[in-house]
Amino acid sequence: MKIEKSQSGRPYTGRSSAERPSSGGRRPTGKPQFDRQSERAPRSSGKGMEGSQDREEYVWVLDYLPYGKSVDGTSAYQKKPLVQAVGDKKFTLMELVPKVGVIPDIQSRVYIGPGDRDEIDHVKQRIGYTDLTTGANLELPFILEAVVRHKEERFVKFFNDAHSITTRLHMLELLPGIGKKLMWSIIDERKKGEFKSFQDIRERIPSLHDPAKVISHRIEEELKDDFIKYRLFTTPPRRQGPSGR
Repeated sequence: MKIEKSQSGRPYTGRSSAERPSSGGRRPTGKPQFDRQSERAPRSSGKGMEGSQDREEYVWVLDYLPYGKSVDGTSAYQKKPLVQAVGDKKFTLMELVPKVGVIPDIQSRVYIGPGDRDEIDHVKQRIGYTDLTTGANLELPFILEAVVRHKEERFVKFFNDAHSITTRLHMLELLPGIGKKLMWSIIDERKKGEFKSFQDIRERIPSLHDPAKVISHRIEEELKDDFIKYRLFTTPPRRQGPSGR
């Protein structure tokens, strides 16, 4: 699908604000791609490796379109605002309808779970990577990294718990830039004691310069490739009608 240009008219502030996610309050707020050939499957394969079936409760805003998408054939005055966002649990890409009069900030973290919501009226639909607007596409790498840093404990646990998938392939090897030598360095080091933080990983594995970036690059690869064989952090893409959540 042709990528829709952003209609928000807002500047994309990029890395500086996305790297400072807020974790407090009632509703918290807040690249180069590695050159590697992604593993592929004939068809998208079932469940993500994390196995959680819970719905997303928080999403990070990628773009705000005050007049929706220009490709739906609706007259401009009839169009409703639309938000494109990514979930922070399974990294589900989706479109949301904000509440009347509410303009969610790009790069903000907003609640979409059960009960009262401050900014989002309902989830319209799940979308794929190629459905993202130009603005959302530009924001995605920075926001993915912000999410990983915001959920540091979860991803440090991944480094501690990662295991072999087959006799010849380890989960760690699916991360961009990690080959056999670095994989064994991580495994040998964690035998001495579990990793406690990203900083702990960097200090004990000097050749792994930024674990958060490595993880976020892998997530981006999984979102871009509908037919990737192994999914560490995302669920397979699927199309669905409006959920009305």
